[in-house]
Amino acid sequence: MDRILNLFDFSQPINYKTEILSGLTVAMALIPEAVAFALIAGLSPLTGLYAAFMMGLVTSLIGGRPGMISGATGAVAVVLVVLAKSHGVEYIFATVVLAGLMQVTAGALKLGKLMRLVPHPVIFGFVNGLAIIIFMSQLDQFKGADGNWLSGEPLYMLVGLVSLTMLIIWGLPKISKAIPASLVAILSVFGIVVAFGIDTKTVGDIASISGGFPPFHIPQVPFTMETLMLILPYASIMAGVGLIESLLTLNIIDEITETRGSGNQEAAAQGIANILSGFFSGMGGCAMIGQSLINVSAGARARLSGIVAAVMLLVFIMFGASLIERMPMAALTGLMIMVAIGTFEWASLRTFNKMPVSDIFVMVLVTLVTAVLHNLALAVMIGVIIAALVFAWDNAKRIRARKHIDENGIKHYEIYGPLFFGSVSMFNSKFDVQNDPEEIIIDFAESRVVDMSAIEALNKITERYQKVGKKVHLRHLSKDCVRLLKNANEIIDINVMEDPTYKLVVDKV
Repeated sequence: MDRILNLFDFSQPINYKTEILSGLTVAMALIPEAVAFALIAGLSPLTGLYAAFMMGLVTSLIGGRPGMISGATGAVAVVLVVLAKSHGVEYIFATVVLAGLMQVTAGALKLGKLMRLVPHPVIFGFVNGLAIIIFMSQLDQFKGADGNWLSGEPLYMLVGLVSLTMLIIWGLPKISKAIPASLVAILSVFGIVVAFGIDTKTVGDIASISGGFPPFHIPQVPFTMETLMLILPYASIMAGVGLIESLLTLNIIDEITETRGSGNQEAAAQGIANILSGFFSGMGGCAMIGQSLINVSAGARARLSGIVAAVMLLVFIMFGASLIERMPMAALTGLMIMVAIGTFEWASLRTFNKMPVSDIFVMVLVTLVTAVLHNLALAVMIGVIIAALVFAWDNAKRIRARKHIDENGIKHYEIYGPLFFGSVSMFNSKFDVQNDPEEIIIDFAESRVVDMSAIEALNKITERYQKVGKKVHLRHLSKDCVRLLKNANEIIDINVMEDPTYKLVVDKV
């Protein structure tokens, strides 16, 4: 209970200056992304900004990963775009609320532990794909209003300002870390543009961010089964995408900070944030790896930075819109390009000659699916499925049997390697039923009976020996294997004549 009430870990020293300055930097970087993702989904800019505020505030307060930033994301926007065009914003709000309820349920059921099943090559591919997405999305800033690439002086000016931003972010930490380099870069470029009256694209050129406090709003949709069936698929995909991106981002921040967050707590917090976002006119969202990396790279480690980012974002919307709208996009573009460079796992490129071919394939495939389709959930699921199939195939080939005949004329088959659906064929090929002696022992001291296919394999092998009048003993079965065989008792007969309980002869010595 103390841990739940103590949202701030007071035993951990907090650098208030770093937290506040980092939060301010994140708030400024959140604005163009939230606006862009809302426009992608076909919604008003304020819908994305309100979502960024609500997601960021709630997850910073009660989430499972201090220092991680949540907000409106492209992954969620892509899921909602079709529904927004066909049925309008009210159905989006309802979908966001339903997705939030699903995420809270996932947290309550402690499904966050399922992230343990995501292999490292999948995480590498996911991170690299996101880095490519972040970088490619910045290229739009090098296009004019007509969609054509800039040229001449506008291009040179933009490239110069972007380069200056990147240079400050790269070089300042080598001199001093007193103030976050990202914030210094943004303010420096902002000051240069204002002082010299440079004509370049600003946040205001994308959309106005002026607004009030997020209004409470119950989604105006019919509360019918038809509505539920309409929004359920979108809500399910949104909940899944949000949890996958959030929990993978949590793992990445864990590695960077060398601390451990709570996946289940984060899942519940994401759900609560989405529910409130849906009721406060927001499009919902999830964790943002780019903003999270900006935050932790600036030295933020506590909840305060995320709270400051969310609150300052609201302050900008309500009181500082006219100033923030003058912020040059070049500064934010340079910042996000540096985030993309920092996000990409360059170390993964050095593993190409060292990792198994299957791992390389999974990593590259997940990267491509993420970068090309922008479907993070699909990319991760494909990666996990392929990795699981490769694992099953490798283990299927590892089952072996040592064979010898003892002084009593009994033949021993000492099995090692797991017996499961993938290794059944290999297991069956180990036995010489016709030429074996009258009695054999199958020893499972170095093996395990894993699934129903394995039980069926035991059933068939005992039947084959029984048909030729030979006796089979199963030896050294672990307790869980014996329990599995007992549970299958009514479904499969295993040597019915020998054991009334398990319907097989079991030597436990």
